[in-house]
Amino acid sequence: MPSTSPSESPSWFKSSHSGGNATECVEAAHLSEGTAIRDSKATEEGPLLFQTGSWTSFVSALQDGHLR
Repeated sequence: MPSTSPSESPSWFKSSHSGGNATECVEAAHLSEGTAIRDSKATEEGPLLFQTGSWTSFVSALQDGHLR
């Protein structure tokens, strides 16, 4: 499971699939060991962390239309 090290400060960006309203705010950060995802309205809850291979497989499945 990827984790952020004390020297690694994530650079968060909003997902291109987040809506314009206040109820759909997903942010992601690419880390050296994987990808982190969080709810921008509840950052205190912490991110979900994914290893690179798992994240790549997930994104590929979405792009291929296997997950809707």
